[in-house]
Amino acid sequence: MANNVKYHTDHLEQEVVARTAELQLVNLELEKRSNTDALTGLPNRRLLYDRFDRILATARLDGSHGAMMFIDLDNFKPLNDTHGHEIGDCLLVEVARRLNDCVRDTDTVARFGGDEFVVLLGNLNADADLAKSQAKSIASKILAQLAESYLLYRSEAEATIEHHCTSSIGIALFEGTAEVEAISSRADTAMYCAKGTGRNRIVMDDESIASEVCHASCTVAHTCRRSEKLA
Repeated sequence: MANNVKYHTDHLEQEVVARTAELQLVNLELEKRSNTDALTGLPNRRLLYDRFDRILATARLDGSHGAMMFIDLDNFKPLNDTHGHEIGDCLLVEVARRLNDCVRDTDTVARFGGDEFVVLLGNLNADADLAKSQAKSIASKILAQLAESYLLYRSEAEATIEHHCTSSIGIALFEGTAEVEAISSRADTAMYCAKGTGRNRIVMDDESIASEVCHASCTVAHTCRRSEKLA
C-alpha cells in the first residue's frame, strides 16, 4: 500500500515538473513574440525602447553618447508591386541579416514595420564630435552593404530575381538626458532629409536642422512617402 502511494506521488511530482517546464517554454515564446518582429526576428519598437533606456542609464553614469539611426529602403514599393510580397519579404529578411552584420554585438537592430529599420548604438565616445564620427562610420558600412545586389528567390515561379536598391539613413546623436520620442523624431526627420536630397546617403540630424534646403526637401519626401503608403 505504502509503495503504491509513493509511486503515485512520485509520478504526480514528475508530471508537475514536466508541466511547469512546458509552461516556462510557452511563456518564453510568448515574451519573444511580443518583443520581436515576426518576419525578421529583429527586436520591435517595444524592445528597442527598453534597450534605449539601458543606454541612457549607462550614458548618465559615464558620459558616453548614443545614436539612433532610421534606415529606409529607397524605392521598395515598386519591388512589391512588380514581384509580389513574397519577394519583398525576402528582401527585408536579407536586409535584416546585413544590418546585424554591420553593427557591434552590443548594438540593436530593430524593425518598426514595412521597410523601416532602426539601429541603436550605445557606448559611443563622450566627445560629441568623436561620437558622431563613430556613428557615421557604422552608417557608411551599412549604406555600402545595403547597396550590394540581392538574389531573391520566388518560390511560386521557381525563379531567382536579382535586385538592386539603396537606402537613406538619418542619425540622431544623444546624451543621457534624452527622451526616446524626441530622438526618434530627430532621426526620422534626418532620414527624410536624406531621401529628399537624393537618397542613398547619410544625414545627421543637426545637418538637417541647419539646412533650409534639406528642410524643404524633407517635407516633400515625407509627403511622397505617406502617399506611397496610402497607395
